[in-house]
Amino acid sequence: MNSKAKLNLSRVIGAFCLTLVVILAPVTGVVAKESSSEEGAPRTSTYEQLKIFSEILSLVESNYVEDVDPKSLIEGAIRGMVKTLDPHSSYLNAESFKAMQVETSGKFGGLGIEISMRGGVLTVVSPIEDTPAWKEGVLAGDKIIKIEGESTLDMTLTEAVTHMRGERGKPITITIYRESVEAPFDVTIVRDIISVQSVKHKIYEDSVGYISIRSFTKTTSGDLDKALAYLEEKGISKLILDLRNNPGGLLNQAVEVSDRFLEGENLIVYTKGRSDEQNMRFTTREDIKRVTFPMVILVNGGSASASEIVSGALQDLGRAVILGTKTFGKGSVQTIIPLSDQSALRLTTARYYTPSGRVIQENGIVPDIIVEQDPIPQEDAAKDNKDKEDSVEKEKIRRFLREKDLKKHLKGKSSIDGDQAVEEAQEQAEIEKGHEELRLELKKDSQLRHAVFLLKSWGIMKNTIKKTVESEYEGGAKVSFNQQ
Repeated sequence: MNSKAKLNLSRVIGAFCLTLVVILAPVTGVVAKESSSEEGAPRTSTYEQLKIFSEILSLVESNYVEDVDPKSLIEGAIRGMVKTLDPHSSYLNAESFKAMQVETSGKFGGLGIEISMRGGVLTVVSPIEDTPAWKEGVLAGDKIIKIEGESTLDMTLTEAVTHMRGERGKPITITIYRESVEAPFDVTIVRDIISVQSVKHKIYEDSVGYISIRSFTKTTSGDLDKALAYLEEKGISKLILDLRNNPGGLLNQAVEVSDRFLEGENLIVYTKGRSDEQNMRFTTREDIKRVTFPMVILVNGGSASASEIVSGALQDLGRAVILGTKTFGKGSVQTIIPLSDQSALRLTTARYYTPSGRVIQENGIVPDIIVEQDPIPQEDAAKDNKDKEDSVEKEKIRRFLREKDLKKHLKGKSSIDGDQAVEEAQEQAEIEKGHEELRLELKKDSQLRHAVFLLKSWGIMKNTIKKTVESEYEGGAKVSFNQQ
């Protein structure tokens, strides 16, 4: 090796060691030291391994068939190193780090899907309702095997997200493998600004409140409070919390949501890592307004991370019945460590545990009541799409027409009962239309239908048991009844 190469080699060793200090110091406090394996045999020191790395780097720079950028080589080496850990640890360059910060703000550009790695394959955790991907029929569990013709097998999560994001209005083609379909197929999706309305609410059967949380963003707990206040004002006595296809989000929001439904001092979730600073406990607070309605939580394979924290906590503490199918099983903590060049390291540093000590990671949350969702027959799905297209076209036309423009239209009652009767009739028609839409939703959604049925029968069963107990007590029979 000539003197120039030796000089470059020494510079590389010094620079790379400094990079390791920046990355590792916040996590372990150690840069390089001799350590022992489980069998007790000493491992090669980190410095010795860095020496080999720097030798390879120098050889590539000097002998590769084309000129190479040292920065790209080192960044590639860092990505490869982090990729050996787990699917959720990754290196974020400055651009990716900035995109990640936007991701949890509740408004970002892209397709509208949450993705993860399962068995090394890029997998859709869940599509976000009313987003481009959702409208194009992307489903939870779909495997994305190509992005614009490029294989995803060697991509990291961060790289996949970067590829799929882009300017609003620009199309992107992804290739999907779905178990129920014989061959992979292409889906072209037009990118759009993804504005996530994290909380939606409805009322079923007059007394069953329904709240759907799509993802846990900065506004979720506040939006939940507004939804709960509205439902309480309408006189609901039972509640369904829908966390299906909720990919997760911010930990503090999962804790805040759980706290709304728990009384007294309770542990919500805790974490365990290698260092004490990664061991955290999250508990209920005293200054939270809580609701005490009987609850059913809906989950499925698209419920992940923060969704599993909420459902696991309320299940462990006996606060809600969990209904649906087993959740995704993403229960690890990623710590974002900013670096000196505006990039960052996303590093898995701990695992989540439910209050009873169950590990969420890989295991997921198993519902108390397993209810599979009925598949939508292909002919029904096609009919729904056709009806949706027809209704859109008809709605466009209706903007320019009125009832009086239709042939043989029925004369109004204003001449008989006055304007008030007309208004009352219109209001009643709107109410009936709303009820019919809710009934159709229940007909199509077997899990939601079971949840509503369970809550409707809750009060009946409770009153029946109470009357039975009172009757047996009055008859002199010995009764032992523990009301849950």
